[in-house]
Amino acid sequence: MTHDEQGALEQDILRLVSSRLLDPLEILLGDGASGALEELRAKARHDAATWAADLLGPDRPRAVHTGARLIAVLYPGDAAFDPPLEWWRTPLGRAIARRVGHPSADRVPYAVAGAMLGITRQGVHDLVRRGKLQQHPDGGVATRSVRERLDPGGAHGDHP
Repeated sequence: MTHDEQGALEQDILRLVSSRLLDPLEILLGDGASGALEELRAKARHDAATWAADLLGPDRPRAVHTGARLIAVLYPGDAAFDPPLEWWRTPLGRAIARRVGHPSADRVPYAVAGAMLGITRQGVHDLVRRGKLQQHPDGGVATRSVRERLDPGGAHGDHP
């Protein structure tokens, strides 16, 4: 993990927390809650640094837990989390791919595997053909093999 990578992740998390949680709360509550909202913004700045460190740190179970909490809160919904391909290029998307894999699928289509890896779908086909990624028995690519390719040192932690 580089300092730049952690800083970019921290800023991405803070941007999401602000735009998805704090800004709507400010609109809803109005000027009367400005002091409380400033306290929440300060706490979010502090906590974003902690969450980024947890996601990128050596404790894989903590990274998985932090990633799951962030996704549950920042991307709520009744359906399983299925982000667009471009999401995987964001700092949060890259960190989730590396430490968690796909948070709601044990297999992904080749296009999604490519987005997670930052390569083309043809590149994924090549890696599967060469045995560098595992093809899932039901089609597509096993999410675990994508994560393990991105985070080979983190392959021994528990995976939900």
